[in-house]
Amino acid sequence: MTVFLPRTALRTGGLAVVAALALGACGAAPDDKATTADGKSAATATSAADFGGLDALAEAARKEGTLHAIALPRDWANYGALIDGFTKKYGIKIDVESPDGSSQDEINAVTSRKGQDRAPDVLDLGSSFALSAARQGLLAPYKVAAFGDIPEEQKDAAGRWYNDYGGYISIGCDAKKVKECPTTFKDLLKPQYKGQVALNGNPTKSGSAFGGVYAAALAGGGSFDDIQPGLDFFARLKKNGNYTPVESTPATVEKGETPISIDWDYLNAGYADEFTSKGVDWKVAIPSDGRYAQYYSQAVNKDAPHPAAARLWQEYVYSAEGQNLWLKGYARPVLMPAMDKAGTLDKTAAAKLPAVSGTPSFPTEDQQDKAKTVLGQGWGKAVSG
Repeated sequence: MTVFLPRTALRTGGLAVVAALALGACGAAPDDKATTADGKSAATATSAADFGGLDALAEAARKEGTLHAIALPRDWANYGALIDGFTKKYGIKIDVESPDGSSQDEINAVTSRKGQDRAPDVLDLGSSFALSAARQGLLAPYKVAAFGDIPEEQKDAAGRWYNDYGGYISIGCDAKKVKECPTTFKDLLKPQYKGQVALNGNPTKSGSAFGGVYAAALAGGGSFDDIQPGLDFFARLKKNGNYTPVESTPATVEKGETPISIDWDYLNAGYADEFTSKGVDWKVAIPSDGRYAQYYSQAVNKDAPHPAAARLWQEYVYSAEGQNLWLKGYARPVLMPAMDKAGTLDKTAAAKLPAVSGTPSFPTEDQQDKAKTVLGQGWGKAVSG
C-alpha cells in the first residue's frame, strides 16, 4: 500500500508521482533592526513584496547578520550545502543549535525562549508538529515568492507553514554486518535480526520515527485512521528482541550499534554515499509492504529575533537553487513538478531518486492528531520492558 503524508502532520522522475506523491539562554531579544525608512517591519511582513522586495529584505537581513536555527543536521537531506549556500550568497551566518534535535525540541525552544535573543528564527518540522505549532499561534504568516507553485494540499492557506521536501520510509542495512538485509517489515521480525533494528528517534517527538511506525501500521493492515498495528508491530519487535532502543544516527551505524535502521530514504541513501569510504556497505530498500512517504514543513517563528533573515532563508530554500540542493541530497522538493515544467530542475539529481509508483493520498488533520494521541498513550508501553 502506498500512502503519502505531507509534512502537515508531524522531524518527479521518481516523484512527479509524489506531487501528482529546553534550552535556556539569557538576555532579551534584540530590538527589531529590520525596519525600512518608511516604517515597514520585517517582523510583520507577509511577503518579500510587503517589505519592499527581495533586495530590501536581503539588506535588512545582512544588518541583522545572523540566523538562528535548531535541529538541522548537515547530513540531513543535504542541509550542510543549503546552510553554506545561504551564507555564501548573503554573507549571513547560520547558527545551528542541537542539530540532532527533534521537531518537538524545536517547538519547546520557541516557547521556552520567547523574547530571548537565542530563540530559533526558523523551523523545519514534521508535519503534525507544524500543525500543532500553528494552532498554538507560534508561527508567522509569510508567503515566499514561489508560494503559488506549492500544491494547495501542501501548505497552510495563510502561509504559516508549507511543505519543503519529502521522502519514503526505507530500511537501511549494513551488508557487512548483516548476512541477509531485510527488505520488508515482515522480514524485520525474523530472529536473525535480534538487537539490530532501530528507529531514528522517538515517534512521539520525531517525524521520521513517527513515519516509521505509520509505515509499519500500513504493512500490518492499518490505515491513516488506525496506527495501532504499527504499535503492535514494534511491541512484537521488542518482545522477540529485534528492536533496539538506540536511536539511529550515522555515528551509531559506523559503530555497528544500529546495523538496521528504519528511516527516510534520502537519509539512508545519503548514508550509503557517506559510508562508502568508511568500509560500511549500506544497502537501502523501500519496503513493499509498507510504502509510506511524508513531507516536512518550513515555518518562521512569530517572535523570531532576526525576522528579516528568517524570511530571507525561506526565500532561499524555495528558490530553484535551494530546492535543487535538497534534491542532490536524495530528498524530493515540493516544487519539483513546477521546476520540471519551468526547466530549472536538476535532471541528473532527479534521475538518482528511487522510482516509486503509486497515487498519493493525504491524511486529514484529525487523522494525524488521532495518530499522535495513540502513539503518545501507547509507545512507551509497546517498547518498554
